[in-house]
Amino acid sequence: RAEMLHLALMSSENRAANALGRHHPGGLAAFVAEMNRKAESIGMTDSSFVEPTGLSAGNVSNAHDLAKLVREAARYPLLRDYSTTSDLTVDTGYAQVRYGNTNRLVKAGWEIGIQKTGYISEAGRCLVMQTLVDGRPVVMVLLDSDGANTRFGDARRLRDWLEAGGGGRHAGSSDTAPSAASAS
Repeated sequence: RAEMLHLALMSSENRAANALGRHHPGGLAAFVAEMNRKAESIGMTDSSFVEPTGLSAGNVSNAHDLAKLVREAARYPLLRDYSTTSDLTVDTGYAQVRYGNTNRLVKAGWEIGIQKTGYISEAGRCLVMQTLVDGRPVVMVLLDSDGANTRFGDARRLRDWLEAGGGGRHAGSSDTAPSAASAS
């Protein structure tokens, strides 16, 4: 189970996420019900899940709820560790298979506490993470990025904007951050 969780978080290995759900006590339905209970318990009022991989358009959420999820998940050292590992080699019994982290910022020297990438056509390319900017934790939620690399460029631009003082501006300022960012 630990290896499956590691692969699901680090490498977006959907077969691993589904295997975790199928082997949960009570099976897949119980796993999804628990996902929804947890979401409700942390105040994710606009989210609901129908399966564990994130591949179904029936899973719905928004940037605000995903920021809550990132803050909650960051409380767990195992989730932080697994999601920010650069790579992992798994012995399948037939071969050694190397998996890499789907977030290229992990290898780019960012101080990332927790992260997860995702993609389905309905939601586009997404990235959620908690990172340090000027020594303070910031949650970034980037949804529906235009291209495969855009979410990482957007994260860099948000970090640059925050480091330039954008995060300290008062309401009503002419400088505004994209609505997909949430500072914590």
